Amino acid sequence: MQDKVLPEYTKNQLALRNGQDRDEIWIAYKGQIYDVKKSRLWSRGNHYEHWAGQDLTDELKDAPHDEYVFDKFEVIGLLK
Repeated sequence: MQDKVLPEYTKNQLALRNGQDRDEIWIAYKGQIYDVKKSRLWSRGNHYEHWAGQDLTDELKDAPHDEYVFDKFEVIGLLK
């Protein structure tokens, strides 16, 4: 069985998936892009002071949780 090949997106393409410009709500972490639309915590395109459509890798150190929080979200692409 082959692994699914994930599409790649630029930071500009990711930025459009912020819950404002389009219906999609995506965030990136460590090169992977996650669809967080189903999370009530991201329903408005932001989560506390963090905004969707961005790479949040550097911001996780300030969060009260670790990277395992991403385990409940689907990886839908890779950040170029």
